[in-house]
Amino acid sequence: MEGNLRWIALTAVAPVAWGANYYVTREFLPAGQPLWGAALRALPAGCLLLAIARERPRGAWWGRSAVLGLLNTSAFFVLVYVASQTLPTSTASMVMALSPLVLMLGAWALLAERPRGAQLVAAVVGLGGVALMLGGPGAEVRPVGVLASVAALLVSAAGFLLSKRWDPGPSVLSVTAWQLTFGGLLLVAFAAATEGAPPSTGPAALAAYAYTSVIATALAFVAWFTGLRRLPAATVGLVGLLNPVTGVLLGVTMAGDALTAPQTAGMALVLAAVLGGRTTGRDVRRAAGSSDAPPVDGAVPGDRSPQSTATGTPTATATAAGTVTATGPTGAGR
Repeated sequence: MEGNLRWIALTAVAPVAWGANYYVTREFLPAGQPLWGAALRALPAGCLLLAIARERPRGAWWGRSAVLGLLNTSAFFVLVYVASQTLPTSTASMVMALSPLVLMLGAWALLAERPRGAQLVAAVVGLGGVALMLGGPGAEVRPVGVLASVAALLVSAAGFLLSKRWDPGPSVLSVTAWQLTFGGLLLVAFAAATEGAPPSTGPAALAAYAYTSVIATALAFVAWFTGLRRLPAATVGLVGLLNPVTGVLLGVTMAGDALTAPQTAGMALVLAAVLGGRTTGRDVRRAAGSSDAPPVDGAVPGDRSPQSTATGTPTATATAAGTVTATGPTGAGR
């Protein structure tokens, strides 16, 4: 259980960083060029991770990286940028609280990962908590922003589930780097064709782009995809509920939003849902029992040793760093 909590804590880096990213984007980045905003977030992050990973996709993973780049990077980043610019920080981040149910149902249908009763209850409790937070004063609902948030949720869920279905593959670092790079290049092409020159930036905007690219993208996506490989999708989705909690807290501390008693109770329910729906040792053993997925190039069939996600270099007894053959989803890749 201690090991499970460690992977949950690592995965939590992503929703916390994304929740903060709503505020950073809304307050410090230009609103009129969402394609450039998304491109300047994705491509530097992809190049940074490529320099660290120094690993190329092999075989089918060239096409898969491009598909994941389109879903998880190009479409998702543009939609999130629009949502961040058209909704308050708290409202924009709360829409993503539907992700636990979306990921649970999607994983059940596509990956045969049947959620436990406790996880379904936790998802409902979490949604109740979000409803309490959403009902606070100052919450604003704009149709364009809400539609962008919902579309971002669906697009990202599809990309995340495909990431699990296609696992195992290259290292987490490499897969993340290439999808960000492919998606970033596509965004640059569309931005140049439709929005003209990149936006002018001052010191504040440069610092904001640095945060969105390095922290909310490079670091957050590596943490998130590591969690998707190590934990069931239902658990990862529940951890994602920390996104709206972060958004509300930033709205209160940085944007001057009021925090009411119902919102406080809602955050408590969300935190209870994250803890109550965490993965169990049985989940991990059941995932580890799957051995029908093909080994990665250079891997020893049946190898189940722990993996490192820090580099793209295989160890003497492990597959490519970050690749999980023993603790991924239940038969992912089938």
